[in-house]
Amino acid sequence: MMHKSVTKYLRPFLMALLCLPAFLSSPLVGLASVPTEEQPPKSESGTGEQQPPPADAFKYELLGRPDPFVPFIEPQVATKLDPNEIVEEDVVLTGMQLFEPGQLKLVAVLFAGDKKTAMVEDVTGKGYVINEGILIGRHGVVSEITTDQVIVTETTRTRAGKEIINTIVMRLKKEGDK
Repeated sequence: MMHKSVTKYLRPFLMALLCLPAFLSSPLVGLASVPTEEQPPKSESGTGEQQPPPADAFKYELLGRPDPFVPFIEPQVATKLDPNEIVEEDVVLTGMQLFEPGQLKLVAVLFAGDKKTAMVEDVTGKGYVINEGILIGRHGVVSEITTDQVIVTETTRTRAGKEIINTIVMRLKKEGDK
């Protein structure tokens, strides 16, 4: 059993809801001047058909306009090249170029007239004979052999074209030195 006040307000609402489909299906009287469907505009010829616009009515001019598909803000390039980075050349390394000067130990220096020769040893104990002017390591050349040392000059180039010269001295260990 429903409460009396709820029934009082609910009854008119239910009646209106039941009558709504009949009201919507009936023709409206007095509103005949309102069009029920959209009428196409009449053309100049008076036939009622629309004529298509001329083919050259719109032309998109790209010249002087930005491309609409390019982003306004360019992303920062992830692979920025450092101008101070040393450029490695693709060269096949052979002979003493396979060893960097830090991997070798000077064990002997020989003088025979004007000819200067030195003997170096790798970490495994294998010995090699080097002369002035021989290439050693990726970028080095033996520039001078003295009585107790071998001087290696390494020359590298950066991306910007700057030449970097590094001098490495390999000293001969004497009997008491460690």
